[in-house]
Amino acid sequence: MGFVSQPLRQFRPPRPAGEYSPALPPPVNGRSMMKALVLRQHQKAALGRVLVAEGLASEDQVQDTLARQYRMQRADLSGQVVNPRLLARKPAQFWLRHSALPWMQFGQTVTVAIAHPDQFEMLRGELQDSFGCITPVLACEAQITALLTAHFSPALVRQACCSVASRQSCRSLQPARGRALLTVCALPALYLGWTAPAAVFTALSLLALLSVLLFTMLKLCGLAAYWSGRTRCRPPAQMPLACQTGLGNRPVISILVPLYQEAEISRALLTRIRKLSYPPALTDVILVLEEHDAVTRAALAATRLPPWIRVVEVPAFGGLTTKPRALNYALNFCRGDIIGVWDAEDAPQADQLDQVAQAFARAGRNTACFQGVLDYYNPATNWISRCFTLEYASWFRIVLHGISRLGLVVPLGGTTMFIRRKVLEELGGWDAHNVTEDADLGVRLYRAGYRTGMLPSTTFEEANCRPWPWVKQRSRWLKGFMVTYLVHMRQPLRLLGDLGWKRFLGFQAFFLGTIGQFLFAPVLWSFWLIALGLPHPSAGTASPLLLSLAAAALVFFELLGLVISATAAFAMGRPWLAAWAPAMILYYPMGAIAVTKAAHELLVRPFFWDKTAHGIKPASKCRGAWLWGWRFIPARWRPASAGS
Repeated sequence: MGFVSQPLRQFRPPRPAGEYSPALPPPVNGRSMMKALVLRQHQKAALGRVLVAEGLASEDQVQDTLARQYRMQRADLSGQVVNPRLLARKPAQFWLRHSALPWMQFGQTVTVAIAHPDQFEMLRGELQDSFGCITPVLACEAQITALLTAHFSPALVRQACCSVASRQSCRSLQPARGRALLTVCALPALYLGWTAPAAVFTALSLLALLSVLLFTMLKLCGLAAYWSGRTRCRPPAQMPLACQTGLGNRPVISILVPLYQEAEISRALLTRIRKLSYPPALTDVILVLEEHDAVTRAALAATRLPPWIRVVEVPAFGGLTTKPRALNYALNFCRGDIIGVWDAEDAPQADQLDQVAQAFARAGRNTACFQGVLDYYNPATNWISRCFTLEYASWFRIVLHGISRLGLVVPLGGTTMFIRRKVLEELGGWDAHNVTEDADLGVRLYRAGYRTGMLPSTTFEEANCRPWPWVKQRSRWLKGFMVTYLVHMRQPLRLLGDLGWKRFLGFQAFFLGTIGQFLFAPVLWSFWLIALGLPHPSAGTASPLLLSLAAAALVFFELLGLVISATAAFAMGRPWLAAWAPAMILYYPMGAIAVTKAAHELLVRPFFWDKTAHGIKPASKCRGAWLWGWRFIPARWRPASAGS
């Protein structure tokens, strides 16, 4: 006995050739079709997607043309409900990936609504084990996705919160246990500090110097690798993209752009995205919104989006509102084989996706990810933004390039990272509870046997130029580093086996060095007393020679920072910023406040995401000030964009 899953069905029969009714959409005209055919020769995309993405035809026109071409009936799914029993035979990811929906069943025949009839035979082969006879009907992809989302969203949002294996996720951390352990350790520490303060201060000084030594070694190795790479490998003349990757072999790239309370930035972001040179039919941009974010939703409602930009809303669940949770949920809706991430305030270079396609085409199988260069478009705002720009340039243009060349673990940035989708899904996506999901993902990539390469393309962001927002942002990063270190060091021998000795030591140098140089900053400042001829608190327990060596090491560390900052200023084409390198000595003390806030939140609110406000200084307003600053720089040092 057969059954029909719904009592009402709405079909649109295909229109016979040559027949036109005012109630139906006009057919795709010949000129648009010819233009789409020419474009399709240079990109591996369905003709219908080329027509829609290039604005040559509406989706309804394309669907009507496909219905006639494949002699299929069209189904109107608006107002329909799904059949849970039919959907349960395959996971949500399967239906979303194929843009297909088992619509109704009569006897042994299942009618499946599909959006891409050219892929039906492949879909039929994958459904043979689940269904008997299958009959296709053509439906709008947006309607299919909407019905699938309405049915599967509760399960998808639960998966988004716990997609990473428990042993590699921070969701199993217990802050209460950490507070109890800290209380137990604090009692003997206070006793020792009262009875032997000089010895305790000496021990803290040794820990502080060790953290500085670790990070100094990492920066030295990075700088040396950077300079050796510059002298040994001069970049060859750029070949046309057609010769590098083959125009017909470029992949579909999905870009996830998480937005939260972004009333000021959304319009500017869309303007920048529209400047991309990558074919629109191969570009899949998803704006990720939280369900309760009325501010961003209202801003986007007033903006007309091109067909290749979509909006995905993440349902609220469990009180967790983090960027990685939103990314995990939106990953299910991506069309591309390569997944990228941009932040709300990002201004990527127009050819960035072309460079991504080229990089993956040249890379080996074990290179699963590429990290782009991050820079700031508002260095002229004030001294904090200048120092922040120098810090980012030092890290992304000098140290991180060196780390990558040495084969060490590359801690990813939260934006302008591009990863193979299969690898990302294999790793479980992002850790939804980690507030530095980028660095954690970078470690898990290397633990799984993959590696990260550097992408020679720059994305410009907005530098925090106010003290307290800077502290809030930096405290989130430092808290995330603490959490990531604790998670991966649960089983240090297993981590050593996964990474090997060289990468294991690099892992220690980065995380312990980054956290320690801020955590022990007040102890390190005490060594300036020696330079001023004043007694050091450890003078009673440490020899004068040892204290002098420690002070000299700190001076070397500061000089190395100056050299790297100046090198980075020239590397990014802003040599005038090199004059601000000495100001970094006054810039980094803010990190001591940030690490205190981070340590407190680690014990109280480890999963709290302290949101960074964007749109304070739009890029368009920064350009004039930036160009004005070049008037004081010799013409031979100015980039072409600065004019004369």
